[in-house]
Amino acid sequence: MSLKSLASIENWPVPTAAAGVVRADGTVLGTHGPADRPFPLASVTKPLAAYAVLVAYEEGAIELDEPAGPQGSTVRHLLAHTSGLAFDEHRVTSAPGERRLYSNAGFEQLGDHVAKATEIPFAEYLRQAVLEPLGMTSTSLEGSPAKDGVSTVGDLLRFAAEVQAPRLLDPRTVAEAMTVQYPGTKGVLPGYGHQNPNDWGLGFEIRDAKSPHWTGASSSARTFGHFGQSGTFLWIDPDAGAACVALTDRAFGPWAIEAWPPFTDAVLAELRGA
Repeated sequence: MSLKSLASIENWPVPTAAAGVVRADGTVLGTHGPADRPFPLASVTKPLAAYAVLVAYEEGAIELDEPAGPQGSTVRHLLAHTSGLAFDEHRVTSAPGERRLYSNAGFEQLGDHVAKATEIPFAEYLRQAVLEPLGMTSTSLEGSPAKDGVSTVGDLLRFAAEVQAPRLLDPRTVAEAMTVQYPGTKGVLPGYGHQNPNDWGLGFEIRDAKSPHWTGASSSARTFGHFGQSGTFLWIDPDAGAACVALTDRAFGPWAIEAWPPFTDAVLAELRGA
């Protein structure tokens, strides 16, 4: 089958868009647009970086609850955006665990922490631990582990299949990554304002009851993933048994807030009817 709903990206006000859907067993249910074209991921880089951090944890190079980042913070705090670091500055604005302060700086400190522990530059560690084993040959990290990834729809569908049916990690570790860390923590979801609670797992944002949100009205509360300021997103809906990736070359803005939820709802409706 090929999902007809994917073709609606043709109506998005962007120069180029590509999208795809994959089942847990790796079956690609459809793609639309240039699936092999590399796009800047912006913050969709974070789930890839987080997966590499979790590999480092399983290899015994780091522990989730060991000190990392600012005083009192741990690897877990950094992954869950509760370290207290500011958005884009290596500056502490609150105590660890108090607020969900979405932080690029936190992911940069994560990358430094893993690089020091493994004695491998983080971009290279990501390549060896995640990208190479999954055959993600068109994906690379060009700088910050928070936002400087480049990838294709084809490669991200390979990653999304892995997260749904893990081979590189123990499934219990991935279950932890999609479980709310520091429940009840409120904060700002970039682009969507204050959310109480603003639920997050380990490197993945969890939909739960957030409103407004970038996924669909029919997305399950268990849906998790990430979107990026370069007009990109990746969601995994365990209730639907599928994941969806969309990449564009237009920065996130009102157009995305308007276009993405109905697109997701159309994909989910077609999956339910399949």
